Amino acid sequence: MLTRRHIRVKVLQSVYAHNQRENPNIDSQEKFLLHSIDQMQDLYLLMLQLLVALQEQADSFLNRSQKKHLATALEKDPSRNFVNNKLLKVIAGNSTFSDIIEKKKLNYWQMDSEYVTILFNELRQLEWYQDYLLNNETTYKEDQNFIIKVFKEVVAPNDKLYDYLEDKRLTWVDDFPIVNTAIVKMLNKLSEKNASALLVPDLYKNDEDREYALQLFRKVILNEDKLNAQIEGKTPNWDKERIADVDLIILKMGIAEFLYFPSIPVRATINEYLEVSKEYSTPKSSIFVNGILDKIVKEFSEDGKLNKIGRGLQ
Repeated sequence: MLTRRHIRVKVLQSVYAHNQRENPNIDSQEKFLLHSIDQMQDLYLLMLQLLVALQEQADSFLNRSQKKHLATALEKDPSRNFVNNKLLKVIAGNSTFSDIIEKKKLNYWQMDSEYVTILFNELRQLEWYQDYLLNNETTYKEDQNFIIKVFKEVVAPNDKLYDYLEDKRLTWVDDFPIVNTAIVKMLNKLSEKNASALLVPDLYKNDEDREYALQLFRKVILNEDKLNAQIEGKTPNWDKERIADVDLIILKMGIAEFLYFPSIPVRATINEYLEVSKEYSTPKSSIFVNGILDKIVKEFSEDGKLNKIGRGLQ
C-alpha cells in the first residue's frame, strides 16, 4: 500500500520535526517515524469500517421507518438493496477484518456516529442512490460498482469527515489520498475468495521499503554536515537564510540518495523530490530543487561519487 514517495514524505516530516526540537533525539524521532507510517493502516481500516457503518445506519433507518405509526406502503416494504449489499457483506463478515478492527480498537463510528449520519443523509438525497434502491435484484458486480461510487463521490470528498480525521490524528492528512486510492483499487478486486488477503494488506511492499525509510532518515540526520557542505556554494542567487527549511531538507534527502542508495536511479530521485517539493513547499521550490540537484549530480558524476549499480541508474 505504501509507495516510496509517501515514505519520502514521512521521512521529510520526521527530519523537520527532529530539527525543530530543542533537544532532538534520533531514536525517539525514528520511533515516531515508524509509528506515523503504521497509522496509515489504521486510517485504511477505519475508512473501510465506515462503509460497513453506513450499511448498519441504513438498516436502522429502515427499521425505524417501518415502526412509524403512519408508515407509508414504501416504508412498510422498503428496498433492502443497500442493507443487503453483497460486497459490504463480504467485508463485514470477514473475520480477519473484524478481528483487527477489534484488536486496534477502531470502533470510532460507534462513538462518533454523527459522521455516519451526515454521510447517510447525503447519500439518501442522491438520485443514483434512489435508482439503485429501485432495482429488483442486484448482482455482485452491481453492488460492487455502487459501493465504489459511494466511496468516491460521498465518503472521500466529505469535508466534515476530513476535518474529523485531521482532528483525530494530524498525520492522517497526508495519508488520506493514498489510503483512498488504495481502497478503491482493493474494492475493484474484492471477492469472497480473496477477502482475507485483500482487506488487510501489508503496509510495506517488502522489508526493503521499511529499511529504506529508516536508513534515509538516519543518513540525513547523521550526515547533516556533509550534506550541508555539498549544498554550500551551489546557491549563489539564493540567500541561505531565506531558503525554506523544507527545501533544505529535500535537498539533503536527495543528496543522501545519490550517495548512500546505489540501487535508486538518479533520475528517479530527482523526479520524486520535485513532486514532493511541489506539494509541500513554496511555488518556486521545484525549480530551485531541480537546479541544485542537477548541479550536484553533474559534480558527483565528474568526481566519480555516483556509485550506482545496475543499468541506467546514473
